[in-house]
Amino acid sequence: MDVYEYATIRVIPQVERGELINVGVLLYCQPRDYLCARVGLDETRLRALDPTVDIEAVRQALKAYELACGENPGPLAGEPLGGRFRWLTAPRSTIVQPGPVHAGLTKDPEAELDRLFDKLVRLTNL
Repeated sequence: MDVYEYATIRVIPQVERGELINVGVLLYCQPRDYLCARVGLDETRLRALDPTVDIEAVRQALKAYELACGENPGPLAGEPLGGRFRWLTAPRSTIVQPGPVHAGLTKDPEAELDRLFDKLVRLTNL
């Protein structure tokens, strides 16, 4: 079993109200050299919180999370995976921001990311 860290990616369309929806999960597993972001934007749920939200801006911010974890991470190219994860999970005051970092144990980071995404974003086991 290997230690992993994860954080949700959430959208808070009106920061002053504090209402949010989870739209993704970041997972980092140092022993497996693994960093991945999985996102899924439920526009209907988001518009229920704020009908005027800029959906395209949210999509672009989510794409940046995915790109930062990939093989062509743009400005984070020189950073090791752990540094990228720390940068991605640093507190932000934008409408797209990471949640707190949590840890766990896994044999398979990809399967764990699937499980967390289903539980925290898709809400498949309510």
